Amino acid sequence: MGSTRAAGATAASRHGAQLSFDEIGRPLRGLTFCVVDLETTGGSAEGGSMITEIGAVKVCAGEVLGEFQTLVNPHAAIPPFIAVLTGITDSMVADAPSIEQALPAFLEFSRGCVLVAHNAPFDVGFLRHFATAQGLAWPAYDVVDTAKVARRVITRDDAPNCKLSSLAQVFHATTAPNHRALADARATVDVLHGLMERLGGLGVHTLEELQTFSAKVSAAQRRKRHLAESLPHAPGVYLFRDERDRVLYVGTSRDLRTRVRSYFTASETRSRIGEMVGLAARVSAVECATVLEAEVRELRLIAAHKPGYNRRSRFPEKVHWIKLTDEPWPRLSLVRQVLDDDADYLGPFGSRKAADRCLAALHETFPVRQCSGRLARHAQRSPCVLAELHRCLSPCDGSASADAYAAVVADLRASLLHHADEVVATMTARMDDLAADQRFEDAGRLRDRLAAFVRAATRTQRLGGLSRCAELVAARRRDDGRWEVHVVRYGRLAAAGLIPTQAHAGAWVDQLRASAETVLPGPGPTPAASAEESEKILRWLESPGVRLVSLEGEWACPIRGAGRHVARHDAAQTSRESLVPFDERRSLPIVHQPAR
Repeated sequence: MGSTRAAGATAASRHGAQLSFDEIGRPLRGLTFCVVDLETTGGSAEGGSMITEIGAVKVCAGEVLGEFQTLVNPHAAIPPFIAVLTGITDSMVADAPSIEQALPAFLEFSRGCVLVAHNAPFDVGFLRHFATAQGLAWPAYDVVDTAKVARRVITRDDAPNCKLSSLAQVFHATTAPNHRALADARATVDVLHGLMERLGGLGVHTLEELQTFSAKVSAAQRRKRHLAESLPHAPGVYLFRDERDRVLYVGTSRDLRTRVRSYFTASETRSRIGEMVGLAARVSAVECATVLEAEVRELRLIAAHKPGYNRRSRFPEKVHWIKLTDEPWPRLSLVRQVLDDDADYLGPFGSRKAADRCLAALHETFPVRQCSGRLARHAQRSPCVLAELHRCLSPCDGSASADAYAAVVADLRASLLHHADEVVATMTARMDDLAADQRFEDAGRLRDRLAAFVRAATRTQRLGGLSRCAELVAARRRDDGRWEVHVVRYGRLAAAGLIPTQAHAGAWVDQLRASAETVLPGPGPTPAASAEESEKILRWLESPGVRLVSLEGEWACPIRGAGRHVARHDAAQTSRESLVPFDERRSLPIVHQPAR
């Protein structure tokens, strides 16, 4: 594939030489933390509970920068058991400031800090609730929950639980927690520092790594995050390789570096991918001009390398086709390969079951012969059972005229390539008859056969419309104002690029076309690319904002094509699946419907 970057810019000049925080992460040792604790009259601010005390400690690099403490008048009686637990009584808070006075002072104290709390959803939830009630803008805090972190690094051998009092003993806190806000905040500071020491030994050194840290991610897996450091922040394809340089996994992303980094964090939960990362020795990348180019390259690389950890698109050649043969007495045949033999093909089908269902629908509608092998023009054989049932015109015994048989084949060919009305009408009438006789299971089988045909014919007609175009050039304006351009030849992506800001658009597109891949079409509905590649291109072409720049050939789908009937079958399938229990739904066939 030709890929033009006419400006000739390097990755460094495109993205800037200075690294962002997202690239390098924010080291924990350089951050300022505000460790906060609250005392309240109950467990829920939404339920009417009030704050009675706020305590906070601001700390950076192990040094205390300041402390904040205030009682808060709840303007309500403190429940007796809360007073016993905290030691805060009604008389103590009688002259204390209200939350309307205390909260703005705390927000100013904690401005620019990473907020830390033990069981953070409780404390942060109260603070946010009252900020909203007062109409105060809630700062965009990064939040660290020491209880959550502790549950990932503290074992039963360390402490029986992850309560603040237990962790304070584990880390030898200088202040014992006692259900008073400032004392508990001071104890949480010591717990935070103790946890950070342990996390450092596990390879967690930045806030971003801490926020995605999970015990499910092994230390060996986290240590491999350096594999992403050389990748650009750009769309493209990434390839995980093992020590022998074999490709383990291929993926695509709008941002290569950010996506690959996620494989070494808790955001990646697939066990097989964790196994793959354990085997990976390096990650290579192919930077692409556009997202569509990246998606197409991914498909081609998966098909070429067949990586063991990719589950889809590995074997595009393992598909099925329904073939209408070109012989004196044509017939329908299920084949695995498209040949240059002047036959008509329907497909491709991802499974044999779908192909068989579609074939059955066609045989239900058109009485062409189902026997194998070639028949002479003037055959003299014994008729089969299908002929006796009047489901075949029986050319084998000479009872069918060539003209009558040719007329049926012409209708069959039209249904494959141009319209689906005859199949839909025939199958629908038979389903209605079966339903009237209360033979609902038989009607359901015909429904599934008809749906398989409609989807296959829609796919073939859509792919054929694009693949007949010798060249199609289209462009779309991105959010950043630049235009992405794609050159498509016979359904294959031949070139992709971004028009430079100062370039003459027409001249640049001409240059892109001249450098594009030469494509020689083969036979069938997908003569130069896999069906998946052509369908990705179609989805992009049909997306909002795409403009045709030039076209050689005719890009069209038949006005009476099978696509008119797809929506009804999709709606029926969705309705059926909604009635199936979730555990049984996994056994249903999955049908991939191309966008229209």
